[in-house]
Amino acid sequence: MAAADWPLATLDAQLGALLPACRAEHLDAVDSTSTELMRRARAGRCEPVLLVADRQTAGRGRMGRPWQSALGADQPASLTFSLGLPLAPRDWSGLSLAVGIALAESLDPDGAAGLALKWPNDLWLEGRKLGGILIETAGGGQSARSERQLVIGVGLNIDARPATDGMSTAPAWLREWQPQASPQSALLQVAAPLLQAVLAFAETGFAPLAERFARRDTLRGRDVQLSDGRSGRCAGVGPGGELLVHTGQAMEAITSSEVSVRPRAASAPRQG
Repeated sequence: MAAADWPLATLDAQLGALLPACRAEHLDAVDSTSTELMRRARAGRCEPVLLVADRQTAGRGRMGRPWQSALGADQPASLTFSLGLPLAPRDWSGLSLAVGIALAESLDPDGAAGLALKWPNDLWLEGRKLGGILIETAGGGQSARSERQLVIGVGLNIDARPATDGMSTAPAWLREWQPQASPQSALLQVAAPLLQAVLAFAETGFAPLAERFARRDTLRGRDVQLSDGRSGRCAGVGPGGELLVHTGQAMEAITSSEVSVRPRAASAPRQG
């Protein structure tokens, strides 16, 4: 797909209105949009940019899981892009949740489709994964307030895709409730709200967003299994975006990015 098929000028205008130096860039194929922006950052190129690709050959998800974009008959069956920003937030905690909120609210503004968020970085629809978020940083100094290059990678399924990588069910896709959606239209939906949300997060952190996350929290009130062997009932998230799990002995705050969480099969959210 040619760059002319992507609304780069419109994206430049939308992003530039929020952050004047920010622009949009397109690649036909790349190993990973996030890997490319991390390479640029390590080479000293830390300009704000949204990089979108038709195809990723070595896309990455959280904890090293692959996320490869698929090609449909005449266009990509998924949307893969990364947003790179030099940023110095007050606190990085909860950033992936803030990104998830921005994506979910821009794709499903009134919640009619039931688009939900699974801590810490997935978009879910009816118990199936619609998309994922990967956050990385490069550069910066020793101070907690040092500016670093933030790279936010996003992958969204636009068309139906088969179950892969051990999935028990096929993933969800955007056209289930937006039949006319395309990678281009989806990017226009989410790009500016995402940038706006990240810039706001840099100033205020996650705490003001906790209630909005709670409205879409798919784990709250459910029995969950942690990858480190612990299990318990999820009580939502704390003011820093930490997952709160009552393990039977105590309420624990889960913050490690190396711990994955899944709802237990027989679990359903408690009412109230």
